[in-house]
Amino acid sequence: MNILAMSQTLFYLLEQQPESDKTVSYLRQQADAFQANPQVSAFYRVFTALPRFVGKQSLVVPSDMSFALERLRPGFTVADWSRDRLARVWWLLQFPVDDEAIYVKTITQLFKAGELNELVALYSALPVLAFPEAWRFQATEGIRNNIADVQSAIMLHNPYPADYFDEAAWNQMILKAFFTDKDVTQIIGLDERKNARLAQTLADYAAERRAAGRSLPPNIEQLM
Repeated sequence: MNILAMSQTLFYLLEQQPESDKTVSYLRQQADAFQANPQVSAFYRVFTALPRFVGKQSLVVPSDMSFALERLRPGFTVADWSRDRLARVWWLLQFPVDDEAIYVKTITQLFKAGELNELVALYSALPVLAFPEAWRFQATEGIRNNIADVQSAIMLHNPYPADYFDEAAWNQMILKAFFTDKDVTQIIGLDERKNARLAQTLADYAAERRAAGRSLPPNIEQLM
């Protein structure tokens, strides 16, 4: 994926939002200052402060922008995002990618220290971050937590798991999605990544529910 093109497209989408002049001006100022003096402390500060300057309104996403994002990164969508979520993902793309170790260490620290909305943005950014293989462990850890919004950011409308999870991690995610009553039809790659182990695991889960007199989750039978 072309990170520069994705960054420019996300910024253009922010420019298209109603009454976005102050937002755009602030983001340009911060990006210019960071490029001139790329200090990690400044990168963290802006990432945390963004909602105060860009707002939390729902995004307006024209169809041509959805198409452009899909072409840049198949499966990637910003539908139903807020402005601060988009701005944070855009800001992550401003970090230099010339040193993988520094890049991964810097963004991993955000995952460790992030509050809820920051984590949602970080996990939403997985499909567009550099060095995608480096985020497998972080993504699987996010699946294991019990924060519903974080789980949804990874599981739903996110192409990263389908592209980078191994079979065991994928199967665990699908099972967790059923455990937590997610709409599995919103999981990208659901049909393409069907496998025998998953089918058996879900069959066992379904048998346990039937034995307990409980109904089956929607759509589970198509994967069994």
